[in-house]
Amino acid sequence: MSTEALDTEVKVQKQSEALFSKRRRKIVSDPLDDDNPITVQVLGICSALAVTAKLEPTLVMSIAVMFVVVFSNLIISAIRNLIPQRIRIIVQLAIVASLVVLVDQILKAYLYEVSKVVGVYVGLIITNCIVMGRLEAFAMANKPYDSVLDGFGSSFGYAWVILAVAFFRELLGSGSLFDFKVFEAIGIDNFPTNGLMTSPVGAFILIGIIIWVQRWRNGYVEHN
Repeated sequence: MSTEALDTEVKVQKQSEALFSKRRRKIVSDPLDDDNPITVQVLGICSALAVTAKLEPTLVMSIAVMFVVVFSNLIISAIRNLIPQRIRIIVQLAIVASLVVLVDQILKAYLYEVSKVVGVYVGLIITNCIVMGRLEAFAMANKPYDSVLDGFGSSFGYAWVILAVAFFRELLGSGSLFDFKVFEAIGIDNFPTNGLMTSPVGAFILIGIIIWVQRWRNGYVEHN
């Protein structure tokens, strides 16, 4: 078989990769478990501690981070060949900051009460290591579609952990879920709420437990 024929065959194989091939499914699924940004990479811990007192602001924060990670990955990947290497960080920060401002303005316009709770943390998304980490580690070297999948996977991996923490913090600390009094609804009027869960210390303990359980289940060990 001639070299030209082999080149053509390789090009056809590359073009025919399915939208949800095994490799692409792995891009999305790895950050949910084996390469989770919080439990394995230990990134984004500050916002996870700060916004998880209740489920509503946590859900809003999750969606905000998801929006910023996915679209910043998409934009940087699309223009990666046009960005001079020396100023790539500045360009990345400019794009992330623009998306964060857009999210902040949307929250103020449509969810003002929630924006008063999470507004300061939404502004700090620009410093979230998960966002910049995905831009540097993936979007700068991969095509837009794969970068969008990577953004979805990483942000979902971040979201499920902080939502799990918020679930237990609000349930045990306030006796409610999304401000709905769960225990009163089922006839337990004197449920002893735990004040520790309403403080960042409670979030720290819960995140530690999640990290321990997940690493024990996966057999993950830190290497120096």
